[in-house]
Amino acid sequence: MVAYESAPRESSAEPHRTTTASPTYPRRFRETERTNRRLGRPLRLLCAGRGPVDEQLLATIGERLTARDEIAAALARALRRTETADPDKVTMRQFRRALADGIEAVPDPPRALRDFFAAVDPVPDWVDFDLIAEGGRVARRFGRNAADVMLPLALIGSYRFDGPPRLLVETGGLLGDSALRRIAETQKWAAAVTAPDALRRTGEGFRLTVHVRLMHALVNDRFEHNGRWDTGRWGLPVNQADLASTLGLFNAVQLLGVRLLGVRVSRAESRALMHLWKYVGHLMGVDSDWLSDREARQHRLNYHLLLTQSYGGPAGPSLAGALVEAQRQLHFRHFARVRRAYARARLLSMLRYFLGRRGLRDLGLPPASPWAVPPVIAANLLRYQILGRTEAGRAHLERRGDRFVERHLRRHFRDRTPGVAAIEV
Repeated sequence: MVAYESAPRESSAEPHRTTTASPTYPRRFRETERTNRRLGRPLRLLCAGRGPVDEQLLATIGERLTARDEIAAALARALRRTETADPDKVTMRQFRRALADGIEAVPDPPRALRDFFAAVDPVPDWVDFDLIAEGGRVARRFGRNAADVMLPLALIGSYRFDGPPRLLVETGGLLGDSALRRIAETQKWAAAVTAPDALRRTGEGFRLTVHVRLMHALVNDRFEHNGRWDTGRWGLPVNQADLASTLGLFNAVQLLGVRLLGVRVSRAESRALMHLWKYVGHLMGVDSDWLSDREARQHRLNYHLLLTQSYGGPAGPSLAGALVEAQRQLHFRHFARVRRAYARARLLSMLRYFLGRRGLRDLGLPPASPWAVPPVIAANLLRYQILGRTEAGRAHLERRGDRFVERHLRRHFRDRTPGVAAIEV
C-alpha cells in the first residue's frame, strides 16, 4: 500500500491497538498504525471523509492477511502434482490450451482446471464493456503521467511498508539485473489491459491477467510451504489483503496521483477507469466485496488498508535502489548515457514530490528536489484542462499516450518482444 506524505523513522515494535489486536492476526497487522495515520491524513481528509475508522473493516483486513485465492491455489497444487498418471494432475500445456482456446479445447480437463476457468470465463452481470473501453481510453490519455505516478508513488512508495517487499527480495524479482525486466513486465501488463477490447475473452489483457493470477498462486504455494516465510509474522506470502492493496494502487492511487500532476479527471472518467480495474480485480481473484468502481469507496478501503501496514523494514531500500539504478539500463538510440542519467535524476525528482524528503531517506535514496514537476504540471494544465475538454483534444491525447507507451516499452525491452514473466511450476 502507498502513503501520501513522509513520516519519521519508527521502531517496528510500536504496539498494536488494544481494540482489535488478536493472536489470530499476523503480527505485522496494525504494527505501526500511529505512523500510518499520519501518512494517510491527506487521503482521509480529501477522499475518505472525517468519520470514525471502521473497526470491523480493519478486522476483516487482518483476517484476509491469511486468506488465499483458493481457486487458483487448487490449480497451483494440481500443477505441482508429481505423478504423471494422477487424474487430478494439470499440465502447463493444458493450462495454456485452455487459456488460448477455452476449456472445451482440453480433452477431459482435470477438476482444478475446470474450476479455475469456470471462475474466470463467465462475465459477471455488472460488467459493462463499453464503460471498460472508455476506461482504457482514459488510461491511455494519461500517457506519461501514468508512468510518473505508478513507478514512484505506487510501486516504490509502497516499498516503505514491510511484508510484500520481502517476498520480492526472496523471489529475486526486483534485484540486480532483473529489475529493469520485471518493471517492464509490469508496465507491459498494465498497458495490455487498457488496449481496445483487451479484456474480452480473446484479448491480450484477459490472457495476461489470468496468467499473472496463476503465477501469484504458484508463488504463494511455494513460499507457504518451503519453510522460508514466517506466516505468523507476515500472513500468507500472497494474500487477499495485499492483493486488494495492489489493486488500489492501479485504480484510485493512479487517479489521485495524476491529479497531483495537474491532470483533469472528470467523474465520468474516474468511473470508467475504476470500472476497468474492477473487472481486472475480478479476473485477478480479489474478493468480490472489495471490488468497486466508485473512487471514493476505493479511497476509503485504501485508507483502512494503509492503517494495517507495517512501516519500515530492510527490503524496501534495496528494492527502491534497484529500480532507481535500473534507469541507467534504459535503451536509447541517441545520447544514451546522458538520457539515462536524466531519467534517473527525473525519477528521484518525482519521488521527492510524491514521498517527501523523509520518504527518500527512509528508502535509502539520495536527496533530490522536485525540479521535474513544475513543467509537467504546467504542460498538463494546458493539455488536460483545455485540450482535454474537447473531443478532438481527447483524441489527440489518446494518440499521444499510445505513442508514449510504445516508446516506453521499447526503452525497457529493446528488441525483445514485450511480455510478462514466465510461469514456473
